[in-house]
Parts: sequence; C-alpha cells; structure tokens
Amino acid sequence: MLHLAPFHRWLGLEISTCSEQGIEITMPWRDEIVSNPVVGSAHGGVLASLVDLTGLYTLLAAGAPAKATADLHVDYHRPATSGPLIAHGQVVKLGRQISVAETRVLGPDGKLVASGRGAYFS
Repeated sequence: MLHLAPFHRWLGLEISTCSEQGIEITMPWRDEIVSNPVVGSAHGGVLASLVDLTGLYTLLAAGAPAKATADLHVDYHRPATSGPLIAHGQVVKLGRQISVAETRVLGPDGKLVASGRGAYFS
C-alpha cells in the first residue's frame, strides 16, 4: 500500500518495522529535498509529509480505516541535513470518525529533527 502513490514512491519510503508498539518508516536522503543549500537542510514540507504519512500508515497498520488528513501539527526541532530519516509512529486514539497518531522523525545520528501529531478521517 505504501507504494501506491507516486509521491510516496518518489520519497523512497520503506517500512522498517511494524508492531503493536507502532511503525517505523525510513526515507533515504535525496538532494532534491534540500531547500537551503547553504545549510544543506531538508525542506520543511518534506518533513511534514513524512510526519503525515507515517501517522496515516501507523493507523492503517493498527486497523483504522483512515482515509484523509483532518488536521496536522508539526514541530521542527533542528535542521535535517543528512539521511536516512527515520520516522516512528504511534497510535494516540482509534476512533469511529477521527483517529490520531503521533510521529517522531530522527536523523541518522538519532537526534530528533521533527515531531508531530495528525488527526485522520475514518
């Protein structure tokens, strides 16, 4: 399912682990995601997409019929300047109309680069 959308394939997303504790998705580094060539940091929209998609697939893996993002909040903690980026998703709430998941995105050094929470329509 992760490879159905062309954007997801372009990002190179791969599920590393999937368990009752959550899901881990890796995204390889691509020069095309750099928005600040002076710093060499990834565009915030790409990080937001990774948070959003990890939340969605976390809920789908837990059996929620998540279909679309209802709300998304992302915090940026430090520039992502290399990869791969590793996103860890956990279910917050499974609901009949809205389900919620949270995601933490780590750089290859294990440091937190972004985190967020998404609500998804069922």
